[in-house]
Amino acid sequence: MRAQSLTLVAASAALLAPTTFPAAPPPAEAGPSARVLLPGVPERPGAVRADRSGVRVGPVPHGPAGRSRPPSRVRPGSGTGAGPGHGAGDGPVRAADLLARVRDCDPVSPGRYRNDAGAPADIPVCGTRDAVYWKADLDVDCDGRPGDRCNIHTDAQFSPSTAYTESDGRPLDAEHLPYVVVPGPSDIWDHREDDVRGGSLAALVHGDRVRYAVVGDVGPRDLIGEASYAAARSLDIPADPEGGGVASDVTYIVFKGSEAEPIEDTAAARKAGERLARKFAAGD
Repeated sequence: MRAQSLTLVAASAALLAPTTFPAAPPPAEAGPSARVLLPGVPERPGAVRADRSGVRVGPVPHGPAGRSRPPSRVRPGSGTGAGPGHGAGDGPVRAADLLARVRDCDPVSPGRYRNDAGAPADIPVCGTRDAVYWKADLDVDCDGRPGDRCNIHTDAQFSPSTAYTESDGRPLDAEHLPYVVVPGPSDIWDHREDDVRGGSLAALVHGDRVRYAVVGDVGPRDLIGEASYAAARSLDIPADPEGGGVASDVTYIVFKGSEAEPIEDTAAARKAGERLARKFAAGD
């Protein structure tokens, strides 16, 4: 778990000029005491890890608990639907093709993020018409439903809740659901303004591996680079929440306006993520 301190400020509407990824001067930071709560989300306490700060937000209401599971469906983002030559049977998307597509950066975040508390604030969120992306480390989020690998005994910062929930209202299962964590809305960036939400589809690239996930949790307002235990495992990254993760070289690509419903359907998310990634890599 990466604990957080969030700030309630409107996201700046100004976009920075395009730059080579990710070099850019860090902006002024908001005060450490400032916080933000997402609409309808109660404030709750959280433990503090030495290299991080504050408390995590969650959960975001995702419908009443106990409702029946809806049929699986995926809403593709505007301009990212499947078309001729982009079906699920066209073969895996190559990491090299996605990395070539995100080599340059047109920043959509007014500010810059840190990998960890105390690190330089030099990571922008970049964007195209159809996606936002960033390059960072990967810290392991083990929050959600407790299991054999993710629980209070394996993770001193463990929280039994996640910002977004499954279709029946239960927290997400970090051990089995590949999900990414987006920073809490702030003056650095507000993911909601780029049509990113719980369940948005994402592609993760590390080395020559490409894996697919959904947006499943909200993290610190000033830190970026976090994904679930299952996402780390899928990328062959050590998934121990205390000592695992990787220090750099993970690329996160989130497709605007996309949404997997229900959020916990990993097979549907994988299939749709592959389709969107193929179209994105082709520059369509």
